[in-house]
Amino acid sequence: MKIKKGDKVRIITGKDKGREGVVEKIYENKNKVLIPAVNMYKKHVKKSDEFPNGGIIELPRAMNVSNVMLISQSTKKVTRVGYVIEGNKKFRIEKKTNERIK
Repeated sequence: MKIKKGDKVRIITGKDKGREGVVEKIYENKNKVLIPAVNMYKKHVKKSDEFPNGGIIELPRAMNVSNVMLISQSTKKVTRVGYVIEGNKKFRIEKKTNERIK
């Protein structure tokens, strides 16, 4: 997966198109990413110790990694991600500027 935890991304499709956020969690097997405060849904919860009043809460839901693009650190625009091998190491690069990511 070309997107990693901590990457700043922009949503390119769906109801949250154009919004930005930082990847909080990666689900490699499902090919999904979790971004806080994006792709929110409502969940009905019973009374419990965690939620003493119960009711309806909003939670972020994981979205497919194909719906997000990495934001370039230098140009602040979206870019595709590629790989380059130098010696025995593999690095991620931005396709537009050919700069290393982190």
